[in-house]
Amino acid sequence: MAAVPTREVARRVFAREFNDAGYTFKESDDERAPVYLLLPTGERANRIFIVGTLTETEDVGEDSEYWQGRVVDPNGDTFFMYAGQYQPDAASMLRELEPPAYVAVVGKPRTYETDEGDVNVSVRPESITTVDEATRDRWVVETAERTIERIQRFQESEEATTDEYVEMAREEYDLPVENYRRAVVEALESLDTADDELQAST
Repeated sequence: MAAVPTREVARRVFAREFNDAGYTFKESDDERAPVYLLLPTGERANRIFIVGTLTETEDVGEDSEYWQGRVVDPNGDTFFMYAGQYQPDAASMLRELEPPAYVAVVGKPRTYETDEGDVNVSVRPESITTVDEATRDRWVVETAERTIERIQRFQESEEATTDEYVEMAREEYDLPVENYRRAVVEALESLDTADDELQAST
């Protein structure tokens, strides 16, 4: 009996790290094998889970609807997502939502090469849900925790070459993972600042 494919874990990641990623790979020659985006902290991601502020939507399609959405994380960095006829639910959400709004998005990373030879990465959303500020704040804390865990594993494996994805990230990216520790600190500080502003206004 054929094994039932399990859905990949949706990785939590801040936009700074996501946008620095650009290397994709498969783990088998099967044409239906999942495509993974390699995060610079040494984690593979077939799906991601993001929560942020939807700041802009636009139909950028020519012959048919093709919606672009911009989701900004607490650091002010942007995730770009695109949904068309093959993502009808996500496309209708982007058509109907009025920015700004907090949204939770589960989707697949997609990469494309620009005319200049740069690799850009975007999200192909599977689902888009409106959420409240508390949900966004919880995502920030959990994403900070996951990111720190990845950074620690990355740094610990400098002594021993035990993690194949960390090794791959070292080969593919020449990026200091401390960049992402700063993103974590800034994101958590933004929550503290918001709390301080709320207390000052009450």
